[in-house]
Amino acid sequence: MTVSFAPSARSTVGIEWEIMLADRDSGDLVPRAPEVLEVVEAATEHERHTVTGELLTNTIEVTSGVGDTVAAAVDDIADAIRAVRTVTDPHGIELLCAGSHPFARWYDQQVTDKTRYHKLVERTQWWGRNMLIWGIHVHVGVEDVAKVFPMINALSGYLGHLQALSASSPFWAGDRTGYASNRALVFQQLPTAGLPWPLTSWSEYEGYLEDMVRTGVMEDATEVRWDIRPAPRWGTIEIRACDGMSTLPELAAVAALVQVLAEHFSRMIDEGRELPTIQSWFVRENKWRAARYGLDAKVIVDAAGTERLVGEHLRELVDALEPIAAELHCAKEFAGVRTILDQGASYARQIRVADAADGDLREVVQHLIREFRGGPTLRETVSLG
Repeated sequence: MTVSFAPSARSTVGIEWEIMLADRDSGDLVPRAPEVLEVVEAATEHERHTVTGELLTNTIEVTSGVGDTVAAAVDDIADAIRAVRTVTDPHGIELLCAGSHPFARWYDQQVTDKTRYHKLVERTQWWGRNMLIWGIHVHVGVEDVAKVFPMINALSGYLGHLQALSASSPFWAGDRTGYASNRALVFQQLPTAGLPWPLTSWSEYEGYLEDMVRTGVMEDATEVRWDIRPAPRWGTIEIRACDGMSTLPELAAVAALVQVLAEHFSRMIDEGRELPTIQSWFVRENKWRAARYGLDAKVIVDAAGTERLVGEHLRELVDALEPIAAELHCAKEFAGVRTILDQGASYARQIRVADAADGDLREVVQHLIREFRGGPTLRETVSLG
């Protein structure tokens, strides 16, 4: 099977953000996406951003245009959110984002009436119906198809770092899971989801797709749901490992880290240098550790098995790659990685709110609503009761 990789400008950025719709008073999810989209899709038809539906009717997805910079892509996302709020605010619908909703249950949700979603749920049954999860996707343009899998394999060594930064799903259906990112472990239960197979070339990827299509596993490349994958239609590498970010500045920080890492590895290829990779079993172990412990995880950072606290390793990485961030005009967004490390990722903030509220997860939802509207602020020292 021949799969074309579209022309794409190097290190351009696109962002997708899955967002929950919740009742303003109760904080519970509401199946209002169809009516929101009916208005917003028409109103934004000629904009750079898009607003679309997702698997469940409690979710919308906002998508940027192709940004030369992270700031341009984030501006698109902000414009999309403003457009959505013109519909949701008057109807008492709040927006929020995390890898999971703290107390909602799958059996109360409605599947969007599209053939592809019904097929997914029919095939995957209980696991498909349990996909009450939200994430972000960051696309980075790659100008040469020969670079795609070397870069994917190098970036895979940092999926644990990205997952730890974004971890925001410590609660599931009202329970405290003990995981920073329960979403990461739920999502990988779907066929073709989870970590990528360790492919080394585009031709191997074409062979994989041919096998999967021939045996009826999938219809095309869009059904590859790996944590990091090629997006042939756009000419990008797409990072899908992250939980939903709870605030726009945090989304920008993770997008900047992805862009800077991709450009760093692209330059190494141009210079004829070998890209750093770690064994696939280390990548898998890092995923579990980041899901379990978040920013307190020790991750494996090289092929020799060296272990480092992920937060410490991220600080060193930010220091080392700051010059590239400056060249890509994303230094401000890139510095947001340090802010997350200093203030704590969303999962930690949610747990603090729950503890201060004697475990009342309705307060966690209201915290997430406030954060989404107001930005990443731990100004709110939670004073409840």
